[in-house]
Amino acid sequence: MTVESVRPEAPVTPESGLREAPLAGGGVPLLGHGLKLLRDPLAFMSQLRDHGDVVRLKLGPKEVYAPTTPDLTGALALNPDFVIAGPLWESLEALLGKEGVATANGPRHRRQRRTIQPAFRLDAIPGYGPIMEEEAHALTERWQPGETIDCTTESFRVAVRIAARCLLRGDFMDERAERLCVALATVFRGMYRRMVVPLGPLYNLPLPPNRKFNAALADLHLLVDEIIAERRASGQKPDDLLTALLEAKDDNGDPIGEQEIHDQVVAIVTPGSETVASTIMWLLQVLAEHPEHADRVRDEVESVTGGRPVAFDDVRSLRHTNNVVVEAMRLRPAVWILTRRAVTDTELGGYRIPAGADIVYSPYAVQRDPKSYKGSLEFDPDRWLPERVKEVPKYAMSPFSVGNRKCPSDHFSMAQLSLITAALATKYRFEQVAGSDDGTRVGITLRPHKLLLRPVPR
Repeated sequence: MTVESVRPEAPVTPESGLREAPLAGGGVPLLGHGLKLLRDPLAFMSQLRDHGDVVRLKLGPKEVYAPTTPDLTGALALNPDFVIAGPLWESLEALLGKEGVATANGPRHRRQRRTIQPAFRLDAIPGYGPIMEEEAHALTERWQPGETIDCTTESFRVAVRIAARCLLRGDFMDERAERLCVALATVFRGMYRRMVVPLGPLYNLPLPPNRKFNAALADLHLLVDEIIAERRASGQKPDDLLTALLEAKDDNGDPIGEQEIHDQVVAIVTPGSETVASTIMWLLQVLAEHPEHADRVRDEVESVTGGRPVAFDDVRSLRHTNNVVVEAMRLRPAVWILTRRAVTDTELGGYRIPAGADIVYSPYAVQRDPKSYKGSLEFDPDRWLPERVKEVPKYAMSPFSVGNRKCPSDHFSMAQLSLITAALATKYRFEQVAGSDDGTRVGITLRPHKLLLRPVPR
């Protein structure tokens, strides 16, 4: 697949002296470039840089701008002229609502960050260590040698249980994890369609895909209501994120509304679990596809632990393990596409961006760009060694974003991902089995289509 020709010279807008971004070719009536984003989105976004630093696209009736270089995507994330909005966030509103930290902007976002940030401070993360250890080792103990592992189900289960037990202090039963796994797969797939092909009222018709989407979405919100109701009924106030939300005040000193509490819990449990679970799936795929690195992880863990079970306190010493996690996130970022909106007439890289314009960019494309990485498609964890990491351009690897939209749970997520990787690689080698498909399934996040592995004891 190729991106058809774009205008070779970007004209200058006389009144501003700024260039007009070239328009990508190959759009079709009504859908614009949305059809390409449905058919082969990763290839389409990855090829845009060959046609300009900023390229215009059409998604249905909308015209959007796509920056393609690390410096411009970094500048976009740091510039207050661009806010959280656009096709991605509009498609996510049905899940995340308008009251949560993920979709808020301005003073509301800053207040909400202050509420949730204490749970993710560096000095708070070790307090979650015992739970992370217990869940990582329980994951390996659940598996029997030679059985087939459905990596989607298992990855969601451990991601949800860690999030719930650490941040919501809930006894999150496997039945709920299963519900979340099934519902999220349907919801995120439907949201992706709504983002790239915004057909508005057509999604309200009682068609089977729409009914399935609405049922899954309703179950997700019911699940969150159950969590909040159980905490209120218990009368307990553990030192966790849910207690902080239930006791939080708005800018007038009044308790925050029920909808904001609900939306904040949704933002904690659902996108966080989805992205962490997707990354665990890719790490399992890496351990199966690259046994040489799985062996290096095992050897590193044993050299640090002396043969005892790996613990949370060991994570900072597991440098190769951490590099394996980072390299997996580079090649298969869970969040592969992001959008913003210009709040005023502005510029990006010398290109004119009108007020109200939507911006779309792809961390996947940036992190695989051969102009930024030698052997860009090779799995090479050693590129993150201190002597080599300086070769990577600034903002060419930002898996948790930057600036005031940086994911507050970055250290929390990295700790559990490294610990789980260490526990898995120490106990098992992994082989794909018949029926497994580790090809990339594209939705709001990236994950393998259907990764089925057989654990073989070390």
